[in-house]
Amino acid sequence: VRTGTAGNKGISLLLVDTASPGITVRKMATQFDSCHGTTFITLDNVLVPEKNLIGEEGNGFMYLLLNFNHERFVISVGTCRFARLCYTESLKYAIRRKTFGKRLSEHQMIRLKLAEMLRQIEALHDGNERVAFQYKSGVPDAKLGSQCGLLKVMASKTFEYCAREASQVFGGSALVREGPGKIVER
Repeated sequence: VRTGTAGNKGISLLLVDTASPGITVRKMATQFDSCHGTTFITLDNVLVPEKNLIGEEGNGFMYLLLNFNHERFVISVGTCRFARLCYTESLKYAIRRKTFGKRLSEHQMIRLKLAEMLRQIEALHDGNERVAFQYKSGVPDAKLGSQCGLLKVMASKTFEYCAREASQVFGGSALVREGPGKIVER
C-alpha cells in the first residue's frame, strides 16, 4: 500500500484480514493451470490497525524484491532439472534409434545438439551451486539479487533451448503426448 510519496520508498506492507469490511476477493481464471490461487483483490476504504504494518514504513518495495531472490533461485534449480531431463531422454533416444543404418547418436549434428544442451545445463548447474553455496554461507539476500535474476534468465533460456533441441532429436515422436513427446510438452 502507498504510505508515502511516489517511488519505491513510499510503499509499505500491511497484514490485512480478508474478512475485514471493504475487502472483495475474486478468483481470476488463468490460461495454463488451475492449481494457483490467482485472485483480484479490491480494497475499498479498509481500515487497518497501525500494528499490522510489516517491518518499517516505506520499506515494502525492498521486502518484496528480497522475497523474489529465493523464488528466482528455486525456479532456476527446478528448471535446470527439467532441462537435464530433456537432455537425458534425448541421449537415450539417440542411442536407441537408428537412421540410415546407424544410431542417431552417431550422426554429427545430433552429437552437436546433445553437446550444446549439456554445456548449457552444466553452466546453469554451476551457477545454481554457486548461489546455493552463497546462501548456505550466510550471504544476505540483498547481495544476491542480481545473481538470482541472471540465473533465472539463464535457466529459462537453457530450458527453452533444451526442449527445442530435444524435440529435434525426437523428430515426429515429439509431436505426440506420450513417449518422448510428453517430456518436451512441458
